Amino acid sequence: MTLKLAAIVESLSSEFDARLAGDPELLIERLSTLEQATAHDLTFLSHPKYAGKLAQSAAACVVVSPSVEAPAIQRGACIIVDDPYRYFARITQLWKRHHSAEPAVAVHPSAFIDPLAAVAPDASIGAFACIGPGAVVAAGVRIAEHCVIGRNAAVGKGSRLSARVTLAEGCSVGERCIVHPGAVIGADGFGFAPHDGRWEKIEQLGGVRIGNDVEIGANTCIDRGALQDTVIEDGVKLDNLIQIGHNVHIGAHTALAGCVGVAGSARIGAHCTIGGGAVVLGHLALADHVHISAASVVTRSILKPGNYTGFFPIDDNAGWEKNAATLKQLHALREKIKQLEKSLKGSAA
Repeated sequence: MTLKLAAIVESLSSEFDARLAGDPELLIERLSTLEQATAHDLTFLSHPKYAGKLAQSAAACVVVSPSVEAPAIQRGACIIVDDPYRYFARITQLWKRHHSAEPAVAVHPSAFIDPLAAVAPDASIGAFACIGPGAVVAAGVRIAEHCVIGRNAAVGKGSRLSARVTLAEGCSVGERCIVHPGAVIGADGFGFAPHDGRWEKIEQLGGVRIGNDVEIGANTCIDRGALQDTVIEDGVKLDNLIQIGHNVHIGAHTALAGCVGVAGSARIGAHCTIGGGAVVLGHLALADHVHISAASVVTRSILKPGNYTGFFPIDDNAGWEKNAATLKQLHALREKIKQLEKSLKGSAA
């Protein structure tokens, strides 16, 4: 399947002020990277520092910013727009719509829908899915194979749940959300009271509330709250294999990369980013616009916007052991320095 350049630009014309330089009838067969694009591919150049690769690209058309318009036109067909990266993101969405077959609006014969559930007539329910009593599945929802929608759970308009997603009892997903395979929303949080060397379970009585336009990666787990709900606000993006503990609150349009762990009752602000493998300890607060580097461990609340990093630099093992041993003596060395400073001041007097 192909798309003409003119059709691509026209489809996005209501949102972007883009100009096409080149043949509008040129057919695009594939989207690709700048380096790997062939004579039938569309690609993009998002940063001027990669402009040197532009002339070598064999792409049929390149989406570029006005700053590299001249060399782009000299190379061949191009689309000039202020934000090439976002424009290309919209092209990928357009491509997906044109090249992916939408599932038929139907309930598979093997799916189970409880008589007390409310499922919109235009919802699609895949094979072996199970919809519990009191559950609400809104208009345009797509629920794939082997999903479980628990008692009194709710899925908002236009959301898509991939295979094997579990939305547990009393939890809700907003509108236009995407939940990838194997995600579990609403499992019990890690709550236990110690007693006589044993653990007494604390029943998790809250739920999970997920806002609109949220995307949740494969095998990510979001625990239900202990008493109050765990909350994921509008526009949040969660990568694969993320653990969100009970009673966590994540602000709007925050993004967490793969394998992030957020412990219980942490509160993360809006428009934050947390790099892959990072950890946020429980009961901490992160202000809006806080950015945490990959593999960092957040051990205190961060109340000012900014970029933060917290990890011990990697080294060969022998060097690391020496540095670690020195680090253990840091407090004692600090006290010795303070004593020396006092002695020097006393001598000067």
